[in-house]
Amino acid sequence: MTSFEHEPVMLDEILDVLGTVPTGVYVDATLGGAGHATALLERRDDMSLIGIDRDPIARQAASERLARFGNRATVVAGRFDQIAELVAGSGLVATEAGVAPVTGVLFDLGVSSPQLDAAERGFSYRHDAALDMRMNPEDPVSAADIVNTWSHEDLTHLLRDGADERFASRVAARIIDNRPIATTAELAEIVVAAIPAATRRTGGHPAKRTFQALRIAVNEELAQIPTALRDAIDLLAPQGRGAVLSYHSGEDRLVKRAIAEAESGGCTCPPRLPCACGAQKLVTIVPPRQRTASADEQARNPRSTSARLRCFERQAVTSDATSGGAQ
Repeated sequence: MTSFEHEPVMLDEILDVLGTVPTGVYVDATLGGAGHATALLERRDDMSLIGIDRDPIARQAASERLARFGNRATVVAGRFDQIAELVAGSGLVATEAGVAPVTGVLFDLGVSSPQLDAAERGFSYRHDAALDMRMNPEDPVSAADIVNTWSHEDLTHLLRDGADERFASRVAARIIDNRPIATTAELAEIVVAAIPAATRRTGGHPAKRTFQALRIAVNEELAQIPTALRDAIDLLAPQGRGAVLSYHSGEDRLVKRAIAEAESGGCTCPPRLPCACGAQKLVTIVPPRQRTASADEQARNPRSTSARLRCFERQAVTSDATSGGAQ
């Protein structure tokens, strides 16, 4: 089997939320090594699964791991914001012929441990390699392109918005002063030098936030979230459920906003007044509104420490919604 092993984050919680959905199709929109997908199919022998991933190494590993499920598992190439077209093209969605509906959707956002640990892919400050960070090696923009061509203003915004970097302007200036930058080790050293010594003593590696922000920008991760969640909610059959794992505040804010919009049905009425615009809620929250990994899991799997899980259930929408409401 292709080496792409990592412990799926908050697996018990995911199984609890998605393990009781009506019979149909799971869509794992960020398949990775298929850890969550395998457990879901093992739990429910009446379900099939479509797994989406842009990373060819992940797809190969997932295909090998899911092979024992036969035609219950389908692996496709693509970004998670292409969920609607990829599911439609799979032939597994609900039709008049009675094909099973989509009743569970999972997003595990961020990067997996095998991607970080593969030095040659340039994701990590822990390994010296060419700056790359592309999940799909055929994508046109690498981390090196951003580091060596973006302006001070753009780099500052990237570091501040993509990773909450307190010293974004200082790091951006130091990057520009040291161009060209070719490797992860060079970049990590430059970032460390830009961070005040007192700050470097706490909070993990000083380059962690910069590398995170670059990975997000290279792979357009934040930009995909609103479209992906809207389309996922549209795909779900009534009583179907969605689960979203995010790993930093920028991701979680976008996830929270998209779910809240679906929960209100896009209502434009003043708060605390009855809805008069005809909006109909598309989802309800599966409580609690935000879950975190257990203390035992956080001790066992450091990647779970920052994880936030939000879950929702699709509601039926009546056909007499007004023109201002959700359809």
